[in-house]
Amino acid sequence: MRLKRDKSKYGNPEAVQLRGGEYQEKGDYHINLNTAWPYLPVYLEKMAHALAFLAQHGSGKRIIDLGAGEGVLVRRGQQELGLDIIGLDINYESEFVLRGDILNLELPDASYDIVTCLDVVEHMHFHQQGPALAQMFRILKPGGRLLLSVPNLAHFASRFTFIFMGRLLRTSTIDRHIGDRPAGEFVQLLKATGFEIRRRRGLFPTFPLISALTYVVPSRVVWLHRLYNAVLGWPNWCFLNIFEAVKPVAPGEG
Repeated sequence: MRLKRDKSKYGNPEAVQLRGGEYQEKGDYHINLNTAWPYLPVYLEKMAHALAFLAQHGSGKRIIDLGAGEGVLVRRGQQELGLDIIGLDINYESEFVLRGDILNLELPDASYDIVTCLDVVEHMHFHQQGPALAQMFRILKPGGRLLLSVPNLAHFASRFTFIFMGRLLRTSTIDRHIGDRPAGEFVQLLKATGFEIRRRRGLFPTFPLISALTYVVPSRVVWLHRLYNAVLGWPNWCFLNIFEAVKPVAPGEG
């Protein structure tokens, strides 16, 4: 499958051919942001990190965003940064996003310089997560970069509730995040796949004050999230972990 952008539709974000899964129920909720959405501050910080990453590493590179949803990162990467980026999602299709399955990518080996996959792997069953990372590894060129974000089941508040109440504070409902696991296990999965982790960043340390305010008035605490992330964003405490990893160059490939 060759991923091409239909330039005759370029610039028209309403040209959507498919909305399945949660997009059929919720609509384009990453485009039409709800100020009462509790995940809003984390989402905005995650997108800012992803765009900064692409601005630093994406010029002149072939980029694919797997599990792209409505294609927000793709659209902004194209229009704001002038990047060669396309998206792929099993539940969405538009001029920015082609339909496809991460577990069965019909793409050649070593065909992309950068792969992004944001808040996707946790929606897969445990036995699917390793194969999904293997697909990302396969389509990356030697020396290519992966930007992966995943929620951390072992965030600070979850540890607290486990100690005192005997239960984990999950990052979403079990049926939605069926592959919810501690971020340390994602570290192991990345390394087992062959990736070298170059950077790991945490977003939203789930301490009591910021957690309560985020639940009640999420749109008013974006600035507080930036402060906490900068000062207290130790990944093991945080709700979201962002990994920057590289596919090593084997001897004779460089």
